Amino acid sequence: QVQLVESGGGLVQAGGSLRLSCAASGRTFSSYPMGWFRQAPGKERELVAAISWGAGRTYYADSVKGRFTISRDNAKNTVYLQMNSLKPEDTAVYYCSGGRRPYSSTLSYEGEYHYWGQGTQVTVSS
Repeated sequence: QVQLVESGGGLVQAGGSLRLSCAASGRTFSSYPMGWFRQAPGKERELVAAISWGAGRTYYADSVKGRFTISRDNAKNTVYLQMNSLKPEDTAVYYCSGGRRPYSSTLSYEGEYHYWGQGTQVTVSS
Protein backbone atom coordinates (compact mmCIF):
# COMPACT_ATOMS: atom_id res chain seq x y z
CA GLN A 1 0.00 0.00 0.00
CA VAL A 2 1.42 3.34 -1.08
CA GLN A 3 1.71 5.96 1.63
CA LEU A 4 2.92 9.53 1.49
CA VAL A 5 3.41 11.17 4.86
CA GLU A 6 4.04 14.90 5.10
CA SER A 7 5.66 16.63 8.05
CA GLY A 8 7.16 19.97 8.92
CA GLY A 9 4.12 22.21 8.82
CA GLY A 10 3.29 24.67 11.55
CA LEU A 11 2.76 28.28 12.51
CA VAL A 12 5.34 30.85 11.43
CA GLN A 13 5.49 34.61 11.21
CA ALA A 14 5.58 36.36 7.87
CA GLY A 15 9.11 36.37 6.51
CA GLY A 16 9.94 33.12 8.22
CA SER A 17 10.83 29.71 6.82
CA LEU A 18 9.59 26.16 7.00
CA ARG A 19 10.81 22.93 5.47
CA LEU A 20 8.25 20.32 4.55
CA SER A 21 9.16 16.67 4.12
CA CYS A 22 7.28 13.89 2.39
CA ALA A 23 8.31 10.31 3.13
CA ALA A 24 7.02 7.67 0.74
CA SER A 25 6.52 4.00 1.42
CA GLY A 26 4.98 1.09 -0.41
CA ARG A 27 6.51 2.14 -3.70
CA THR A 28 9.83 3.49 -4.83
CA PHE A 29 9.12 6.91 -6.31
CA SER A 30 12.60 7.49 -7.63
CA SER A 31 11.32 6.96 -11.18
CA TYR A 32 8.28 9.23 -10.81
CA PRO A 33 7.76 12.97 -10.77
CA MET A 34 6.73 14.35 -7.38
CA GLY A 35 4.81 17.46 -6.52
CA TRP A 36 3.65 19.70 -3.71
CA PHE A 37 0.14 21.09 -3.84
CA ARG A 38 -1.70 23.39 -1.47
CA GLN A 39 -5.29 24.24 -0.75
CA ALA A 40 -6.40 27.29 1.19
CA PRO A 41 -9.91 27.57 2.67
CA GLY A 42 -12.42 28.38 -0.01
CA LYS A 43 -9.89 28.01 -2.81
CA GLU A 44 -9.07 25.32 -5.31
CA ARG A 45 -6.09 23.07 -4.89
CA GLU A 46 -3.07 24.38 -6.77
CA LEU A 47 0.24 22.91 -7.78
CA VAL A 48 3.01 24.78 -6.00
CA ALA A 49 6.15 22.94 -7.07
CA ALA A 50 7.16 19.76 -8.83
CA ILE A 51 10.35 17.87 -9.54
CA SER A 52 11.24 15.36 -12.21
CA TRP A 53 12.20 11.81 -11.37
CA GLY A 54 15.91 12.53 -11.82
CA ALA A 55 15.67 15.95 -10.14
CA GLY A 56 16.97 17.58 -13.29
CA ARG A 57 13.84 19.64 -13.87
CA THR A 58 11.60 21.61 -11.57
CA TYR A 59 8.37 23.55 -11.85
CA TYR A 60 7.18 26.38 -9.61
CA ALA A 61 3.97 28.35 -9.53
CA ASP A 62 4.55 32.04 -10.19
CA SER A 63 3.39 32.86 -6.69
CA VAL A 64 6.29 30.98 -5.07
CA LYS A 65 9.13 31.39 -7.55
CA GLY A 66 12.28 32.59 -5.87
CA ARG A 67 10.95 31.71 -2.40
CA PHE A 68 10.29 27.96 -2.48
CA THR A 69 12.67 25.17 -3.45
CA ILE A 70 11.71 21.57 -4.13
CA SER A 71 14.25 18.78 -3.84
CA ARG A 72 14.32 15.03 -3.49
CA ASP A 73 16.49 12.32 -2.01
CA ASN A 74 15.70 9.19 -3.97
CA ALA A 75 17.82 7.05 -1.66
CA LYS A 76 15.45 8.03 1.16
CA ASN A 77 12.31 8.04 -1.02
CA THR A 78 11.69 11.54 0.33
CA VAL A 79 10.76 14.88 -1.20
CA TYR A 80 11.27 18.26 0.43
CA LEU A 81 9.85 21.74 0.06
CA GLN A 82 11.94 24.55 1.49
CA MET A 83 9.75 27.61 1.97
CA ASN A 84 11.41 30.96 2.63
CA SER A 85 10.07 34.50 2.92
CA LEU A 86 6.67 33.13 3.79
CA LYS A 87 3.62 35.34 3.35
CA PRO A 88 0.17 35.14 4.95
CA GLU A 89 -1.20 34.14 1.54
CA ASP A 90 0.91 30.98 1.73
CA THR A 91 -1.37 29.74 4.50
CA ALA A 92 -2.89 26.45 3.36
CA VAL A 93 -2.84 22.71 3.77
CA TYR A 94 0.13 21.39 1.81
CA TYR A 95 -0.07 18.01 0.13
CA CYS A 96 2.64 15.82 -1.28
CA SER A 97 1.80 13.90 -4.43
CA GLY A 98 3.40 11.11 -6.43
CA GLY A 99 3.30 10.86 -10.18
CA ARG A 100 1.14 8.47 -12.13
CA ARG A 101 3.65 7.44 -14.81
CA PRO A 102 7.31 6.52 -14.41
CA TYR A 103 9.85 8.68 -16.21
CA SER A 104 7.17 11.17 -17.15
CA SER A 105 8.47 14.57 -18.19
CA THR A 106 5.16 16.29 -17.47
CA LEU A 107 5.37 18.28 -14.26
CA SER A 108 2.76 21.03 -14.33
CA TYR A 109 -0.36 19.03 -15.17
CA GLU A 110 -2.36 18.06 -12.07
CA GLY A 111 -3.69 14.95 -13.79
CA GLU A 112 -0.14 13.60 -13.82
CA TYR A 113 -0.33 13.03 -10.07
CA HIS A 114 -2.07 10.05 -8.54
CA TYR A 115 -0.87 9.37 -5.00
CA TRP A 116 -1.61 11.79 -2.17
CA GLY A 117 -0.56 12.37 1.39
CA GLN A 118 -2.88 13.47 4.18
CA GLY A 119 -1.59 17.03 4.17
CA THR A 120 0.17 19.28 6.64
CA GLN A 121 -1.09 22.67 7.77
CA VAL A 122 1.05 25.74 7.17
CA THR A 123 -0.12 28.95 8.81
CA VAL A 124 1.69 32.23 8.26
CA SER A 125 0.77 35.07 10.58
CA SER A 126 1.13 38.71 9.62
